[in-house]
Amino acid sequence: MKLNPNLLYEEDTFKIREACREIWKEFGGNFKEKIIDRALTISLKRKGLKVDLQKRINIYYRGEKVGTYVPDKIINDCVLMEVKCKPFLMKEDKRQFWYYLKASPYKVGILVNFSPRKLEFIRRVYDLAREKEIRRKSA
Repeated sequence: MKLNPNLLYEEDTFKIREACREIWKEFGGNFKEKIIDRALTISLKRKGLKVDLQKRINIYYRGEKVGTYVPDKIINDCVLMEVKCKPFLMKEDKRQFWYYLKASPYKVGILVNFSPRKLEFIRRVYDLAREKEIRRKSA
């Protein structure tokens, strides 16, 4: 497979997609999130990816810590990953995921849903939006 060098962390996200497909082939959307999540961690590690589980990210409001966000996985210290096992992703799931990515220091996020019908995979990049927001706040 030829990778696109213009896509941020393309090799990592390609391996993540492969791992998700492997788990989907094995389990489909027939198990609870905890089982899928554990199997996915094994698959990701076997692909040579570093997987940090339940890493804590501090959330700030106007320079003051207001809470902590705990993503499902951080892959290779560069990709934030959230795993769902729902019949389908709702607009609210996607919106919430965007805000999680926005509040984190990571540029790329993956939201994956192992639904009973299909594997849903959403890749988001927050790099340019974050730069615009920083410029807007400093102006």
